[in-house]
Amino acid sequence: MHAPGAEAPASGLTGGAPTPASGTGATAVAPAAEASASASGLTGGAPTPGPQGTVPSAGTEAPASGPTGGAPAPASGTGATAVAPTAEASASGLTGGAPTPGADAPAPTIAPGAGAPAQAPTPAPGVDATASGHTGATPAPAADTHAHPQPLHDPDPYSTPPYGEPGPWAPAPPVQHPAATPAHGVAVGAPLAAPEAGLAAPAADPWARYDPWAVPAAVAPLQQADPVEEDVKRRRGRRRRALIGGALVIALVSGVAGGVVGVQLERNGGIGAVELPQAGVEAPDRDPGSVAGIAAQALPSVVTLHVSGSGTAGTGTGFVLDDRGHILTNDHVVEPAGKNGEITVTFHSGDTAEATVVGRDSGYDLAVVRVKGVRGLTPLPLGNSDNVQVGDPVVAIGAPFDLAGTVTSGIISARERPITAGGEKGDGSDVSYVDALQTDAPINPGNSGGPLLDGKGRVVGINSAIRSADGGLDPEGGQSGSIGLGFAIPINQGKRVAEELIGTGKATHPVIGITLDMEYDGDGARVAAEGSDGGPPVTTGGPGAKAGIRAGDVITKVDGRPVHSGEELIVKTRAHRPGDRLELTLERNGVERTVSLVLGSSDGD
Repeated sequence: MHAPGAEAPASGLTGGAPTPASGTGATAVAPAAEASASASGLTGGAPTPGPQGTVPSAGTEAPASGPTGGAPAPASGTGATAVAPTAEASASGLTGGAPTPGADAPAPTIAPGAGAPAQAPTPAPGVDATASGHTGATPAPAADTHAHPQPLHDPDPYSTPPYGEPGPWAPAPPVQHPAATPAHGVAVGAPLAAPEAGLAAPAADPWARYDPWAVPAAVAPLQQADPVEEDVKRRRGRRRRALIGGALVIALVSGVAGGVVGVQLERNGGIGAVELPQAGVEAPDRDPGSVAGIAAQALPSVVTLHVSGSGTAGTGTGFVLDDRGHILTNDHVVEPAGKNGEITVTFHSGDTAEATVVGRDSGYDLAVVRVKGVRGLTPLPLGNSDNVQVGDPVVAIGAPFDLAGTVTSGIISARERPITAGGEKGDGSDVSYVDALQTDAPINPGNSGGPLLDGKGRVVGINSAIRSADGGLDPEGGQSGSIGLGFAIPINQGKRVAEELIGTGKATHPVIGITLDMEYDGDGARVAAEGSDGGPPVTTGGPGAKAGIRAGDVITKVDGRPVHSGEELIVKTRAHRPGDRLELTLERNGVERTVSLVLGSSDGD
């Protein structure tokens, strides 16, 4: 039993007096008593001074010390020993020594709501109050540093955010409280020890201040972010695959639907009726000077002739000369009919009529037929072939290859082109001599006898022959077709011959009264040595004899225009009427002279 003023050791362990905190204004034990009541019944050495100016945060607990643990150090700079608000005195099942009577020890301050410290029975005066049955003055070992979490940083003496108090310029940032570091030898993730029974839970600090030395409440350990990121990636991958799959399905369905619609449109020509843009109805009238206007005016007067007889047949064209039914055509068109053949005339309207030959002349290759019983005929107007100039537009109408009413157009390629056609008989009786108009308007077999019209729809020629591809000149073109070389009898000559054929049934030919050497291959036309019947080559009393022409003379010009052969001299002569005066240039014994004569006449027989 101790006398008043003696120390009462705690926990049955003896030790030195508590060391006062540095810088404190008063000691933790009153002057009358040197002994201090040690918490948790332990008598360790002097408490370790705490960091200057630090106070345990609200809501923390005073750790329970073991039998050899050191007592908590009083805060430096405080005037009396005090227990932090809501802190509990650790009992740990041990009783601490109470101050002896007469000791002036300060009573610990207990925060409101904190659990009351465990009370130990007061030992008898003068008797040592021992706890846990331990005696001696051996100082307690230092407290386990793992019991208190170490601060994550050094204390900040300047109170700079976020480690000190929030500054006036910004609100305090949220602070993440790290989980407590488990003690050495404890498995990571092991739950923290629950507080001992009978101790109240610390109250939350209303200011939510951060205490780096406080033991945080047990929280679930932080999980790694990898699984979350993996789940996000997985979900994104699934979403991406779903989008791609949906797009592929839509594309497949669209392709199938488009194919079906395309097939239907191709087979049926569209969903509905197809209507293409088209010009409206226009007036049928055309400019009278256009090809269409000329054709519209001339077609009713053009006819197609179908001729048969003597075992042959042919097709040709003709045009109406007058309202009495006279039709002009080529002699080679009606030749197959002979004397007992048939000639059928088909009009543009489609009506047909039988025709008879009025007159024909093989030398001019012209013939006139007549239809009877047909009314309302419209004759074609006749032009003047002497007015035609090279390059004038022309229109040809005919029935090539029996295609009635065919219209072609072109120009006058040349004038006074001497041509000869026929000659199949061999005696020259069927040879025609024409001073023709040349045109590039397409003329084909069947066009023979059809009109060649000028730009005003007037007849300027009778289509008669074409140059074939094999080089021959034939009235029917050798059935080879047009190569752009067509020939027409000038209408001036056709008009005179047609008038004679209608009036007398025969045509007269202008003659000089000489016989030509057709074998002469020099330049010009040479008078033969004897006549064709063995008589004199110059007809006695004829126009040539009167002009002084002799056998062997070579005629080189007619009316000042050169001639190069006997056929050309005949063509130039027949381009005139009987009674016309001609001026001939001839050579005799190398001497050139000019003679003048009046053309005679002969029958076409």
